[in-house]
Amino acid sequence: MNAPVKTAESVRQVDFRDTADVRRIDSFVAEACASLFHRPAWLQAVAAGSGHRAAGLVSERLGVITGWLPLTEVRSPLFGKALVSSGFGVGGGICADHPASVQALADAAMERATRGGFAGVELRGGSIPQGWDKWSDKHCGFERPLAADDEAELLAIPRKARAEVRKGLTFGHRVTIGRGRDDRAAHYACYSESVRNLGTPVFPRKLFAAMLDGFPDSSDILTVWQGETPLASVLSFYHDGAVMPFWGGGNHAARPARANELMYYELMLHARRKGTTRFDFGRSKTGSGPFSFKKNWGFEPVPLTYGAWTAPGAPPRNIDPTDASYSRKIELWKKLPLPVANTLGPWIARGLA
Repeated sequence: MNAPVKTAESVRQVDFRDTADVRRIDSFVAEACASLFHRPAWLQAVAAGSGHRAAGLVSERLGVITGWLPLTEVRSPLFGKALVSSGFGVGGGICADHPASVQALADAAMERATRGGFAGVELRGGSIPQGWDKWSDKHCGFERPLAADDEAELLAIPRKARAEVRKGLTFGHRVTIGRGRDDRAAHYACYSESVRNLGTPVFPRKLFAAMLDGFPDSSDILTVWQGETPLASVLSFYHDGAVMPFWGGGNHAARPARANELMYYELMLHARRKGTTRFDFGRSKTGSGPFSFKKNWGFEPVPLTYGAWTAPGAPPRNIDPTDASYSRKIELWKKLPLPVANTLGPWIARGLA
């Protein structure tokens, strides 16, 4: 009997101009039930909205895709250079089941980082290769099924949070859902003020536009209005049966008007009517205010596992806003006039991919 032939794993770089290959990768992502941040469209939208080049590595055996590593080439004068999987995402990493595929993609990523002068490779989820730094104590994800109807959805929210939603409902706020110019303007106004108040630079307006354009059938903006004034707004994605409120926030008037609470409740109802079955509340820093907010809404935290490889002699990239080294800068940023913050913020925030 002849011995079985061992077929080597091959790894190649993806050319995003090859639409047929991009479709093959997208099919692989769908079959693997991988995250939104594994989709080539995510990397392409990041590139269009921030200028960070889309990259990616595919492992194959006999011409069949066995693994995929989406990458964003982040270059920032403030935060250094890194290959990130995936830029501006909360997920990503190596999508492969076989250890040989995982290792082949990891080796190729390290080689690419070294050749390109990147300080390291960051994996936000997926399989973490042997020997890489690995941690699960910094962020948690929050997800639960959507309820069967509007009243059941309200009752699924714990009592204290539910009372806040009920208060929001009594104000008679107008709620809109769309993707047009007015929706985008309202979202940016709410979100930019929200992150300024938290001491964080706002992402480029182009990034939000690129994401909406890159996911024309699976993204929208829900906004809560008081008259003609937007109070709170969220840009959400729909992926693999889940709605993901990704970039959301409210202005100072949103809190007494309970607009943020109403926004998320209305999004739950809207998502269910679209046929979505799960609500993915995204990630939050463990122990933070948003972490507590989501727990108070009845979501159980699930630790997220991330990993990184740092090139020999290079300092690890630090974009953690809770790090003590950023505390004074955050307090100063909170005091900036909004027009100034919105002018300077996008240039800084590009490096936080």
